[in-house]
Amino acid sequence: MADARPDTFTISVVRSGGFAGLKREWRVTTADAPATDWRSLVDACPWNAVGPARPSPDRFVWRIDVAEGKRGRHATLPDTGLVGAWRVLVDAVQAATKA
Repeated sequence: MADARPDTFTISVVRSGGFAGLKREWRVTTADAPATDWRSLVDACPWNAVGPARPSPDRFVWRIDVAEGKRGRHATLPDTGLVGAWRVLVDAVQAATKA
């Protein structure tokens, strides 16, 4: 469960689709992984520039959710849209869950 501090939030990344239609999920609560500047990673993503994700056969779709108390940010990206700041954020979440 997320800490009540304002600098604590939860980031969830879900990858679904692909050839076998498998779903994988990674989740990090920023209080549990203080070595990363999570706020900068989240703020660097172009949340307002995300359009609807069009499904593409045998490709992944990425759902990224950031829960901050009663606030939240959500984005659904096609595999080809997971670039730049999005890729950096997803890679950091995946790396934090492996540690």
